[in-house]
Amino acid sequence: MSSVADEIFKIFERRGDAAYYSEPVSQTEHALQTAFQAEKDGAPDSLVLAALLHDLGHLLRGLAENIAEQGVDAHHQEASEAWLSQYFGADITEPVKLHVAAKRYLCAVDPDYLNRLSPASLQSLLLQGGPFSDKEAEQFARLTHFRSAVQLRCWDDQAKVPGLKVPPLEHYRSRLEAAATRQTTSSNLIEY
Repeated sequence: MSSVADEIFKIFERRGDAAYYSEPVSQTEHALQTAFQAEKDGAPDSLVLAALLHDLGHLLRGLAENIAEQGVDAHHQEASEAWLSQYFGADITEPVKLHVAAKRYLCAVDPDYLNRLSPASLQSLLLQGGPFSDKEAEQFARLTHFRSAVQLRCWDDQAKVPGLKVPPLEHYRSRLEAAATRQTTSSNLIEY
């Protein structure tokens, strides 16, 4: 029987070498760099794992690298959250689900943030609905996982450095297994 970490690593093995949507890194490099940024900042394990897995939906769907250029929003955050929620709790899945909304929020409240986005991020922002309105930003800021999602978004933006040396996927195995075990145990307790 394969573990949750094995399943995740297989997904990265199948499609992780693909380019990360017009950025100078692969999907796997981007995931590892995002997790590295979280770890470097002393984030809790749940947020480090959310950083590692935030774009898993891109790999699950296997869409073309130029999907945004075709005018399509792949809704990868929803695919990521749906798959991950089979194994992990909200402390991991909610920041993943909200990281696109966090970009829209940051663009609404911080003009400097908008100006720092890469061309690929700007293109996807338009497909994702553009910056939030004031009302949308206020509503987003009231969500339970708002701060985690915003922090994840900031690490995401920093994770596009060609050749950056970071720990490999295997570095996260024990944390993935521990987080999945807690979710399984928690789910079992609820069922009884």
